[in-house]
Amino acid sequence: MNKKHVLFSLLGISLFFAACTAVSNENKKEPQIKTVPVSNLVQMDTIIYKEYIADIQSQRNVELRSRLAGFLDRIYVDEGAPVKKGQVLFALNEDEYSANLAQAKAILNNAKAEVKKIELEIERTKKLVDKNIVSKTESDLLALQLRAAFSKVAEAEAIVNQASSKLAHTKIRAPFDGRIDRLLLKEGSLLAEGALITTISDLQRVNVYFDISETEYLAIASDPTFDRHNFKRDVRLILANGELYPYPGVAEIVESEFEASTGSISLRAKFDNPNRLLKHGASGRIAVPTSTGNLTFVHQKSVLEIQDKPYVFVVKDNIIKMTPFKPGQRVGHYYIVEEGLAPNTKVVYEGVQSLRDGMTIKPKEVQVTNIGGQK
Repeated sequence: MNKKHVLFSLLGISLFFAACTAVSNENKKEPQIKTVPVSNLVQMDTIIYKEYIADIQSQRNVELRSRLAGFLDRIYVDEGAPVKKGQVLFALNEDEYSANLAQAKAILNNAKAEVKKIELEIERTKKLVDKNIVSKTESDLLALQLRAAFSKVAEAEAIVNQASSKLAHTKIRAPFDGRIDRLLLKEGSLLAEGALITTISDLQRVNVYFDISETEYLAIASDPTFDRHNFKRDVRLILANGELYPYPGVAEIVESEFEASTGSISLRAKFDNPNRLLKHGASGRIAVPTSTGNLTFVHQKSVLEIQDKPYVFVVKDNIIKMTPFKPGQRVGHYYIVEEGLAPNTKVVYEGVQSLRDGMTIKPKEVQVTNIGGQK
């Protein structure tokens, strides 16, 4: 091999090692530091609401039942129709009850006629007694017969009243202004005594019941100004779809003892229902305001949950540390911080899923101005 070939070989080897050294040096470069939004925890003096499962009931909800046995002849209202107090809603066949009333009146007339007959006989006998034609015993006997006749009249009048009442009950009327619910029977149905036809609800106002624990009750009762009979608290109603009911309500204590199985006591909140939006049997949540003073909040975007335990990435000297905390009630998109985080703590605002404990970051300040959002 000549010198020229050796020279080219050495040059190639030198270039190869130079290239490898360059690649090695390039791989040893520091990784790029990630820019991460960070923010301080939110401080606010506010009122939060504690929510309870609610049972919505109309102020008056009554079952309409037949007091008599018979055929349902007429239905005068449709399902869901508004009705007025005293309005005729249903009619049973009244032929049998009309006949019973006519018979009772006839018996009453006979009883009255018997009284009249005995009274005339007493007048006639009295004249004979005065003339000593008959003994006074005859007069005393007629007096006893008259009392018995009056008793029969009273009995007959009671039967007439009963028959008249039954005839009136063939017409089923609305007991109050309200709205008819689903009809369970059709015209021509044979009704047994007490058969359920439908229900009627008064929806002008509704009662909303919810339960509080014994601990919560004692917290209320420990207030020196507490008066069970005059206790009232403004509350709000959250509907089943999550929307806030536009009218406020007033809650009061209505039960005098705790439920043994649950250890709770019921409160009742009254709500106006001018648009009839609330229905009997509906559900929702009662929101009771609680004065809390100055609270610390953390945005849900900052929270990372691992095995149902919440963490945030606390930022200090551009290094993040995964820190657990104890959350309280959720308010909007924020959690109340009960324990674990100081009020002046700076945390990663969002994107926590892509981070790891101990990373160095380039923080980008995000100023959160209120619970409703950010600046």
